Amino acid sequence: MWSRSLSDNNLRDEILEAFTGSALLSVAVVLLGFFVGTILILLVGRNPGGMYSAIVQVITGLDLRSGRWNTRYIGEWLVMSLPLILCGFSMAFAAQTGLFNIGAEGQYIMGLTVAQFVAIYGPPVPGLHWVLALVAALAAGAVWGGLAGFLKAKFSVSEVVATIMMNYIAYYASRYFTLLIPGSNTFQTPPFPATARLASPFLEAITNQSRLNYGLYITIAAILFYWIIMGKTRLGYALRATGFNKDAARYSGISVNSNITVAMGISGAFAGLAGAVVALGLFTSGRVLSSQDGYGFDGIAVALVGNSTAWGTALSGLLFGMLKSAQPLMQSRQIPKEITSIIMGLVVVFISLRTGVRIFIDWRMKERLKAREAPHETQGVSKQ
Repeated sequence: MWSRSLSDNNLRDEILEAFTGSALLSVAVVLLGFFVGTILILLVGRNPGGMYSAIVQVITGLDLRSGRWNTRYIGEWLVMSLPLILCGFSMAFAAQTGLFNIGAEGQYIMGLTVAQFVAIYGPPVPGLHWVLALVAALAAGAVWGGLAGFLKAKFSVSEVVATIMMNYIAYYASRYFTLLIPGSNTFQTPPFPATARLASPFLEAITNQSRLNYGLYITIAAILFYWIIMGKTRLGYALRATGFNKDAARYSGISVNSNITVAMGISGAFAGLAGAVVALGLFTSGRVLSSQDGYGFDGIAVALVGNSTAWGTALSGLLFGMLKSAQPLMQSRQIPKEITSIIMGLVVVFISLRTGVRIFIDWRMKERLKAREAPHETQGVSKQ
């Protein structure tokens, strides 16, 4: 009976792993989201083929209706995905340490604002100018995120509450200080020098003059950094140990408070970098924000779908970027663009049901185990 119990426990673990493994589950919920989106399109009397042809055009550049190929669509898809991936890392890195960084939007805004200031006032030296802007944006995001981490570690202030409030502080501070730049109006600042922009003639040329820029290389470097730090270094191990069990980590000699501050600082750095990539890669002048861009909030969904892993979050960012890029094309095919937002929302909801699925499967397997053990226990009692 003991061996049977072990066998059943192993079976239960295998089933749990099969049904709720991160990669399989993410793929399943994405497909389910598209399935529901297809049904909604049919219900409003439209052809779902329009949505899928728009998606194919975004990913490959091929217009299935005319047979024409335009790589500009690929470039714009990647441009849309870059800040989503970086803000996804902001949420994911904190989540690996057991934190919920809902302040990526504020950290993104701080990075964007500081990058704009360095672009306008920094030394117009080719190669150096935009590098300084990126470093300054990264540092600004790290300070903004690290401050929330310090409050959490030192005074047990909820990082959720702190980062939500800091989002608004960052937004209004950005508006106030950007308006102080001479020559600014309520919409934008004076133009950036060419040395401050992330424009890449090579990437623009191969994508038919899209806005694809050096942010692509920066994001690839960020993916590798996340993967190496979190999975290959002692720091990553300490951060993950803190996230799994703070008491056990503290008992083993890990400085939990320091790890919390460091994790939030690195999380903020990712979001600050996203702000710089948007500010210097997509615009020729600084912006006076009239509203929050929303990349930080979208990053939460990106991290959830990507299970907070390096490659999963990168693929998730590409997925969400693809859906956002497909919206104009879908409208041209009489498909409501809101369908993509519904699909993204459904994917997040289905991902959030992961814990519920695990609990249900675990309960069912325990019930089966009890049912199998009951006859043997009855036989043992009768023999006595």
